[in-house]
Amino acid sequence: MRAIQVTEYGGSDNIEVVEQEKPEPGPGEVRIEVEAAGINFADIMQRRGHYPGGPDAPFVPGFEAAGTIDAVGEGVGIEVGERYVGMVGVGGYAEYAVTEADSLFPIPEGMSFAEAAGFPVQFLTAHNCLFEWGGLEEGESVLIQAAAGGVGTAAVQLADRAGAEVFGTASTQEKLDLAAELGCDHPINYTEEEFVEIVTEETDGVGVDLALDGVGDDVFSDCIRATKDFGRIVPYGAASGVPGTLDTSEMFFRNQSVIGYHLGRAMARKPQKVLEAVPDLTQGLTEGELEVVVGKTFALEDAREAHEYIEDRKSVGKVVLEP
Repeated sequence: MRAIQVTEYGGSDNIEVVEQEKPEPGPGEVRIEVEAAGINFADIMQRRGHYPGGPDAPFVPGFEAAGTIDAVGEGVGIEVGERYVGMVGVGGYAEYAVTEADSLFPIPEGMSFAEAAGFPVQFLTAHNCLFEWGGLEEGESVLIQAAAGGVGTAAVQLADRAGAEVFGTASTQEKLDLAAELGCDHPINYTEEEFVEIVTEETDGVGVDLALDGVGDDVFSDCIRATKDFGRIVPYGAASGVPGTLDTSEMFFRNQSVIGYHLGRAMARKPQKVLEAVPDLTQGLTEGELEVVVGKTFALEDAREAHEYIEDRKSVGKVVLEP
């Protein structure tokens, strides 16, 4: 089979197409014939060697893969030929991928493979950060960084659907328009405006109840400033490449809470808490209340260009590889 391999840590030039043997599913596992593989910024962080606990190079990246079940291991009650999407950890950028059957989600009728590949990481992360971790309630306000990105487009829809007032940041008018279309009440162009000032003005100096940050660096500090007393901040990534830092003197004075979130570690240690989101997400996607925004697809062999596309901040919604 063809697969994409990161030969060594570093830039996108370390991405190559290779030929490998098909992986074989063990007990409790399935093999997916991959029709679409989701790309996440975490893949880029792994490629750079900046992802805590990430795989050693060389490796085949890819956290999620959608397709048809091609083979099953012992003890698996899933039929070959059924449509599923799964979180595979690594190995999704390939024509075949193996994962545990417990990590699979059936693909709703009418959903394409590309859309399915944009569901697990983005929507579980968004739902968990907003509700299971962030405790967002109807009538509250939330600030979402990168509101037109993969997690951002999911979070905007979910927050709007829950009756929250939504603030969202993005870098271009196209991205701001998309965020607004999905339910963002206050789209903010962070290249032209200070989002802390906008939030402060629109909330009469109070700040938002909840802020989600996947950027890190100074953005994280500004999220704290934009959050009200007794508010919550959920950091879930550091796309800037620089983790955020805490000024605890300000936080304890304002009685704020920071609740860290990492999907992979949470699934490994508290899967029941992560998966509390699934019934609500399944209902929303099945009934058409929620939309997986696929911004662009690339052929498998163009994985290098896909990474560069995301790193250049051109992406809107989910970017997907199609073998």
